[in-house]
Amino acid sequence: MNTFPAVRLRRLRRTASLRALLDAPLPGPGRFLWPVFVTKGRGVREPIDAMPGQCRMSPDVLLRELEPVAVSGVGGILVFGLAGEREKDAKGAGAFNERGAVQQAVTQVKRAFPELTVFTDVCVCAYTRHGHCGPLDSGGGVDNDAALAVLAKTALSHAAAGADGVAPSAMMDGQVAAIRSALDGGGFTGTIIMSYSTKFASAMYGPFRDAEKSAPKAGDRKGYQASYANERLALRESQLDILEGADILMVKPALFYLDILAKLRAQTDLPIAAYNVSGEYSMLIATAKRGWGDLRSMVRESTSAIARAGADIIISYWANRYKELFT
Repeated sequence: MNTFPAVRLRRLRRTASLRALLDAPLPGPGRFLWPVFVTKGRGVREPIDAMPGQCRMSPDVLLRELEPVAVSGVGGILVFGLAGEREKDAKGAGAFNERGAVQQAVTQVKRAFPELTVFTDVCVCAYTRHGHCGPLDSGGGVDNDAALAVLAKTALSHAAAGADGVAPSAMMDGQVAAIRSALDGGGFTGTIIMSYSTKFASAMYGPFRDAEKSAPKAGDRKGYQASYANERLALRESQLDILEGADILMVKPALFYLDILAKLRAQTDLPIAAYNVSGEYSMLIATAKRGWGDLRSMVRESTSAIARAGADIIISYWANRYKELFT
């Protein structure tokens, strides 16, 4: 076998034009979903301290913010709703209120940007007083089967508002099957289910929970979100969601779980989304602000890694800055 000095791999990366010929391109804007936080009202634009560059927005402000994002070619958005304290209860019923922030935002976005793909997060942690992802049982744990009914109603209300797809994130057993049944029964057979199929109980969600005001009042979510120390069980979560009828799978977080993403990619032909979560986003911003790294270079490198590991869709807070960071 030939080796050095006959083989010199540096030949293949000697110039910028050679590298451009041979390197995999960065993911285009059409592969990105921008996660957005919507609240009721008008004229609301609240910067999120823990996530510089991101805001809580009322639907009218979201429409203005979406204009340049849509022009840049970003593929779509993933909508998260916020609820005021008076809207929260023990079961999270506000999540399926047809006049809720998510429902209003979806309808208005689809009217203004009909070609933009709109997914909605389906969970109730922002709508419960206790901050967990479903009603609690008598022992203080989340009642899985009671949660399924709430999640199904929520998904149905989002589809009725015009969502192209729903993204259940509660990590309840059977949630995909329950939502598929509700959607099909309601006449929404074309609505996509993008399941948070392997969602880890991660320490990287802190900025998001600040943005959503959805941190648990007591305890944690380790009883229903996947453990980062149990790879096989985490992958089984996605395998079961395939059987239940998920159209798209998801690994969350992205950067800390590229190995899981790559293994899931090898196991299925279904599209896979990877959620480049708030902690990963804020970590790079903090590094750049301290002068320890160039933000544009770090964003491009990390995003390339997510795509290389097998993600078809990248859910990322960088999406609203695509032209600045990727072109």
